Amino acid sequence: MTITLKISDNTKEKMIEYFQDKKRPKTPPYAVFQADEADTVVTLYESGKVVFQGISADIDAALWKQMEQNLNPGKKIEETNSENKKDEKKKDDYETQKLVSKLYDKRTIGSDEVGTGDYFGPIVVTASYVTKEDIPYLEELGVKDSKKMSDEKILEIVPKIIQRISYTSVILNNKEYNEKYQQDINMNKMKAILHNRVLYLQLAKAKKEEKEVDAVIVDQFANPYVYYNYLKGLEHVVRKITFFTKAEDKFLSVACSSLISRYIFLKEFHKLEEKYHMTLPKGASNLVDETALKIIEEHGFDALKEVAKMNFKNTEKIKELMNQNS
Repeated sequence: MTITLKISDNTKEKMIEYFQDKKRPKTPPYAVFQADEADTVVTLYESGKVVFQGISADIDAALWKQMEQNLNPGKKIEETNSENKKDEKKKDDYETQKLVSKLYDKRTIGSDEVGTGDYFGPIVVTASYVTKEDIPYLEELGVKDSKKMSDEKILEIVPKIIQRISYTSVILNNKEYNEKYQQDINMNKMKAILHNRVLYLQLAKAKKEEKEVDAVIVDQFANPYVYYNYLKGLEHVVRKITFFTKAEDKFLSVACSSLISRYIFLKEFHKLEEKYHMTLPKGASNLVDETALKIIEEHGFDALKEVAKMNFKNTEKIKELMNQNS
């Protein structure tokens, strides 16, 4: 158990005096002392924060909380308890599971993106519409998050998925990405704009086809408030979104979007490989840097703008390697 209190200076003085003979030889950074009190380890920090850790942490914390109240009547005491946090997390997990169960077989539009962690290749965002009637077919195909499925398997099953469900995808190629990023649009803002676009288009498609939508689900990559803040100034903003972390594991509409986005990404990636006559590694490893140097040697530095995301740290490492080799 871990309990943290924020105490006043007069209580700090009492603690320093009380624990004078119980201090440990070593003191953690920014701490006044660390001491042992039976089964509790007590750490007092310069900021006035006191951390009680151990089996009897609640008893010792309660004693010093009472001391703080006696010395500073009426002052509100800041307190955190690891057990309370665990209970809150369990409650949040329970509420999330309830909502997932409620929405799982509903008519949902879910969106997900691929390519944001790859130096080479585009960003692809997809929104998919899945109904209760689609679920048995998709489950039989083994639809799940693209990160847990091989590229070969994705290339095999996505053509079957797109014959069954309605979807909308947007591809942001590297040239467009680099132009937009220079306009003070960070990665998450770019993702929010792209998610909003595919959701708006897919909702419009559903409306045109007179299909009901019970929920719109986004694989959460930003706090909802921040997400909508990114969309300020846009003419069409999709509201009433349900955000879930790891939504691709919870809803087939998001899982389909993840797979379709990956499928399109692989196809676009292959086009780049054919254009530059070389195998391009995925991700952002040292192998990526070595491949980028080969592209520069054969096509010039500006060629990277057509094939890579220039804001990645890889670009600076590549420039350093160029200087070392010159």
